[in-house]
Amino acid sequence: MQRAEIHEKLTMVFRNIFDDDSLEIKEDASPSGDSLAHISLIASIESEFGVKFDMNDLLKIKNVKDIVNLLENKLQ
Repeated sequence: MQRAEIHEKLTMVFRNIFDDDSLEIKEDASPSGDSLAHISLIASIESEFGVKFDMNDLLKIKNVKDIVNLLENKLQ
């Protein structure tokens, strides 16, 4: 899966979780919201992309770019 395709699907996940159809995500942005939103976001990303993040993966996530990079590696 190409990086642009990952970013597009990821945008749809963010829009669904944060209930904002106009939400645009930038790679340097860090996910906002409360802990429950973060858990829902990770679970939705795993489900949408058919991947599973381990604790080491989760500790690496500081922004959207980190999520895209992790997905790129897992989807190869």
